[in-house]
Amino acid sequence: MGTLVLRGTHDTGRDAGSGRSDGAAQSVDLARDIADYTSRFTPEGGYLPPSRTERRLVTEGVALLLDGHREQAEQRLAEVDFGIRTLVDSATGRRFAEVYDRVDQAPHPRGWGRVYVDLDHRARWSVQVPHPVADHGTEQLGVRVLRGTPGGILIVAGAHRKSGERDASDVAHRRDTVFHAVCAELVRRGFPGVQLHGFADDSAPDHDVVASTGKGSEGRADGRRLADALRDRGFAVCRAWVRSCPLEGHENVQGRTAADEDVPFLHVEFARSVRSGDARAAEAAAAVRVVTSRWDAASGVRR
Repeated sequence: MGTLVLRGTHDTGRDAGSGRSDGAAQSVDLARDIADYTSRFTPEGGYLPPSRTERRLVTEGVALLLDGHREQAEQRLAEVDFGIRTLVDSATGRRFAEVYDRVDQAPHPRGWGRVYVDLDHRARWSVQVPHPVADHGTEQLGVRVLRGTPGGILIVAGAHRKSGERDASDVAHRRDTVFHAVCAELVRRGFPGVQLHGFADDSAPDHDVVASTGKGSEGRADGRRLADALRDRGFAVCRAWVRSCPLEGHENVQGRTAADEDVPFLHVEFARSVRSGDARAAEAAAAVRVVTSRWDAASGVRR
């Protein structure tokens, strides 16, 4: 699961980690905060698969938060040792609610992730990072996208994709994870999503980006907008709805869930050379924001 930021949650300013309820939010550099969080992720880091009940409780907590019931959300999340912090991003001055796992600081973290929700705007769309660290730099691309468009929810997986037994922590290909449960709740609400991945440059040497709508076709118009925006910024893009591309994401389970509900979903693979340099990463994120800005302007989300 990831970290969530949301608007209109009747925020009390409580720091759930310390028990403070003095109205003070914590000022952080969101990019640094997430970098510090993911710096501990390794293939040997360990992962504890959540039970069906644990997945349900976290998802219900996130849903209550999105519906503006922060106190009830905190109570529900506390049942599985999750909490909510209010963060003020020092780079933008915007407020985010962070849904986090209190066990992250224990000797043996569970690896269930975090969710960040924009508190200054109505939540309308998501950016998803299923393979932080393993797909180097995708977590920072996610931050760039979240910062650049109002109304976003950032979901960051809580472990390296290879840390679980028998691919248990590869959240892009499993339905029994907190990450998937939260993404499925956002699909139920009609929120479009973009999922960020990375590939080695030699895996697709003729392309900088592989853009796909996964199993579905509902996001095809948005996919074209994204591909055009990337092309205009000098990136070579393989458009999976036009030709056969590597890494099309047809087996991605979040994409399959979105396809089943006719909700737009984009699966975007970036070459390492794009993710590794600040200038190219900034241009890539700006191209993604062409689409997320349109999603923010839309008004057809379900309740």
